[in-house]
Amino acid sequence: MDQLKPSPPNSSPLTPLTFLERAGTIYADCPSVVYNNTTHTWSQTHTRCLKVASSIASLGIQRNHVVSVVAPNIPAMYELHFAVPMAGAVLNTINLRLDARNISILLRHSESKLVFVDCQSKSLVLEALSLFPLNSDRPLLVLIEDDEFPTQQTGEFISTYEKLVEKGVSGFNWIRPKSEFDPIAMNYTSGTTSAPKGVVHSHRGIFIVSLDSLIEWSVQKQPVYLWTLPMFHANGWSYPWGMAAVGGTNICLRKFDGKIIYDSIRKHNVTHICAAPVVLNMLSNSPESKPLKHPVYIMTAGSPPPVSVLFRTESLGFVVHHGYGLTETGGLVISCTWKNHWNKFPATERARLKSRQGVRTVGMTEVDVVDPESGVSVKRDGSTLGEIVLRGGCVMLGYLKDPEGTSKCMKNDGWFYTGDVAVMHPDGYLEIKDRSKDVIISGGENLSSVEVESVLYAHPAINEAAVVARPDEFWGETPCAFVSLNGKVKTSEKDIIEFCRAKLPHYMVPKTVIFKEELPKTSTGKIQKFVLRDIAKSMGKSSSTKMSKMPRANYRDFGLSGHILREMVHACLLPGETRSSW
Repeated sequence: MDQLKPSPPNSSPLTPLTFLERAGTIYADCPSVVYNNTTHTWSQTHTRCLKVASSIASLGIQRNHVVSVVAPNIPAMYELHFAVPMAGAVLNTINLRLDARNISILLRHSESKLVFVDCQSKSLVLEALSLFPLNSDRPLLVLIEDDEFPTQQTGEFISTYEKLVEKGVSGFNWIRPKSEFDPIAMNYTSGTTSAPKGVVHSHRGIFIVSLDSLIEWSVQKQPVYLWTLPMFHANGWSYPWGMAAVGGTNICLRKFDGKIIYDSIRKHNVTHICAAPVVLNMLSNSPESKPLKHPVYIMTAGSPPPVSVLFRTESLGFVVHHGYGLTETGGLVISCTWKNHWNKFPATERARLKSRQGVRTVGMTEVDVVDPESGVSVKRDGSTLGEIVLRGGCVMLGYLKDPEGTSKCMKNDGWFYTGDVAVMHPDGYLEIKDRSKDVIISGGENLSSVEVESVLYAHPAINEAAVVARPDEFWGETPCAFVSLNGKVKTSEKDIIEFCRAKLPHYMVPKTVIFKEELPKTSTGKIQKFVLRDIAKSMGKSSSTKMSKMPRANYRDFGLSGHILREMVHACLLPGETRSSW
């Protein structure tokens, strides 16, 4: 046995680029990409990607050079997921909703050699380049045109995307990775800081997570996939490559709302969608919402979906699957794997179970919830908080130019520490309670903002909800709720507080409710809690109480924990009453 070693026939580097070659043969005449009035087949997409790859290589782009893309979910964006790495380069999709300053930071940090720019982002990228230091190297620019938005090619651009397709070589011998650990893509976790984290993924990692996501979601061959999830967000959870593996039809959208999604479902017989919970909320509250004629499977992730939103969405005929992943894993690595006997449970109980993140996917080696200080697994009691840790082949190579940041989360104990706070249930399914930075510590007790938000979403008047910490003179922090209303039912701060009191322990009830027309969101639909935290902090501390002036030893002498004392205090308050009114 010891003499049997890896050899060229059995050790070809794994890469998702081979999915395209296979699709170009098996599904040659089947539709691959649909956008407005344009439809490409898989044979055409394969050829177009080879041509673009050869044109990229002819521009002097070499192995491991970074090539960036600033574009929405359009055909060029899809094709570049294959064409850029086929040229040996590393794909860097940039959030097109960032401002010029942050795009400039990312382009300089990545040392991008070439940038593909969508016509609607032309002025944005040119402004970003104007912020480069004088005499610094600047990337080449290629303009992605769109007949719907005529844009003139100016001198800053060396070519247009379609010209690269036209002059490219269809028989290009694409550049295969020397090692399956060679980088294929890099995504930034944030563009709002001068010290961005560039997550670098390998060919092997993306190969694993692409197939893993298809298996866990039970995606059949030739699905019709509607692109609402931005491809610039963690490469669309790696589904650009995954759809090639199963010969799917990619329905591309430059922008969308509830009406566009429902129209697309009917027009193209859409079978699958990936979407953040905010999109589920939009679909269930849309004026266009009505029972579907055929099931549409939705994979949701990004933040824990409220039970009430899951219930409303599935009542329309959507079949929601819930997963968990990070930019650092390239896609979904934890999934609420469904058990058949759960179908016998009432709808509300099914929704509650489905709101949990779940168990590791087949491609992950290990997943656990541990005490971040000791590294010891927490109790499987559904209440003990810990940090989610992961180990598996699709975990990132590391952060670009940031060895300290890499070692901080990829520790010597062999785990990747996610920074997400969760509990482990007795059945082995984990449930996220918060990001570590979003946990509210009130009176010495950890309070999950996610649990409070789930209750708020059940209120008939609330459209969106987010809970953050507000400084408090007595408790240290108390829950502060920001909500937007759907206009269906009238409500007030007092009404919302009473609603929460009936469903939550009193110490978890928001002490402040702020009404906003719309909550601030990232381009991927996540509510920007850091913005809300700043607002809550600027409001100052909540009023102190007469009890807050009591020396701590006085009540501890009675054997009262902070948790019990807090419950006693809040139990005495009437709706609308504050401790300062005692």
